[in-house]
Amino acid sequence: MNRKKIVAGNWKMNTNLNEALELMNFIQNNSVSSSQVEKILFPPFAFIKSIKDALSIINKIKIGAQNCSEYNFGAYTGEISANMLKSISCDYVLIGHSERRRYFNETSKQFSLKIEQALKADLKIIFCVGENLEQRKSNSHFNIVKTQLNEVLSHVPKDKINKLVLAYEPVWAIGTGETASPLLAQEMHLYLRNVISQIFSEDLAQNISILYGGSCNSQNAKELFDCPDVDGGLIGGASLIGHEFCKIINSF
Repeated sequence: MNRKKIVAGNWKMNTNLNEALELMNFIQNNSVSSSQVEKILFPPFAFIKSIKDALSIINKIKIGAQNCSEYNFGAYTGEISANMLKSISCDYVLIGHSERRRYFNETSKQFSLKIEQALKADLKIIFCVGENLEQRKSNSHFNIVKTQLNEVLSHVPKDKINKLVLAYEPVWAIGTGETASPLLAQEMHLYLRNVISQIFSEDLAQNISILYGGSCNSQNAKELFDCPDVDGGLIGGASLIGHEFCKIINSF
């Protein structure tokens, strides 16, 4: 088993350029530099190049984009292609985030096409899955995430699965202050790993990193990360607070 420990910060549509650079500098100066924990920042598109250029080579932080287009090029005003991201030395791209599903009505077909473009551009991917409160209360949450995985990952070549990281987003716990207990998080992460083993193989399932993405903070991070199938976190609001995000990174 060779799973990466990862803490990723999704800044969403927040910060201006100066704020983004200040936040990045604080994080790289106050977080562990251990190669055993991969740190990824997902700033707004407009700041990716500036942040990438300003990074220190000592405290290695990866930079990702919050989305990419399902198209390679063409008359798609406002879209950003995976190749464009690669050309500015982007490392990762976030695909399937719950907010893309909810607010922009993006579908599994689009996610499959986006992943295809990202893989062609040699980008690594964090692919998000998760259920909302209604689905959790109706006990359909396992079927929901299984469908989300099957509809998308069944199109990913087996030899490319090592380019993917999964993130479990209990949508009912995002921005609400609610957090899945470590027991619930472990239960779902183990289930996701079992689904991956059915799609691909047990070996691949044991080697893919799965992140928790639901209101993780410095108070609960260690307990969550101690779960055997939780390999880190995809952090939202807490990643905008430098000292809080560093505590989360340093909790491994």
